Amino acid sequence: STTRSLPIALIRAREGVMLPIREMLADTGITEQQWRVLRVLAEYGRMDTKTLADRSSLLFPSLTRIAATLRDKGLVSQTRDDKDRRRQFIEILPDGQRIIDEHAPQAAQIVASFKETLGEQNYENLLDLLAMLDPGGQG
Repeated sequence: STTRSLPIALIRAREGVMLPIREMLADTGITEQQWRVLRVLAEYGRMDTKTLADRSSLLFPSLTRIAATLRDKGLVSQTRDDKDRRRQFIEILPDGQRIIDEHAPQAAQIVASFKETLGEQNYENLLDLLAMLDPGGQG
């Protein structure tokens, strides 16, 4: 039954989770994927593009395009490795950090509403269960 289909349930749940995030981002001029990249950079700092793609749950070609857009908006910087010119590093810039900082309270409220809906323990259990399905081990 499609009502008990894991792929369909995950898609529906994703839409339910992303709706308030999309609403939060509506006035920022950035997409949810760009938000993920900025969040990862804000949390972990400067990193190479492969690691950033993995931690942002993006395909490498998508990250390349997203990083170029964020660079053009002045939200991140891109530099090449001195030893391996093929390797690039991306770092969040002050304007990118400002977007994260300005929206952190609203993002925290969104998470709090999910925890209220599910209950704290169910919320943590759900994250643990989903991590078990993560083939990249990022969960």
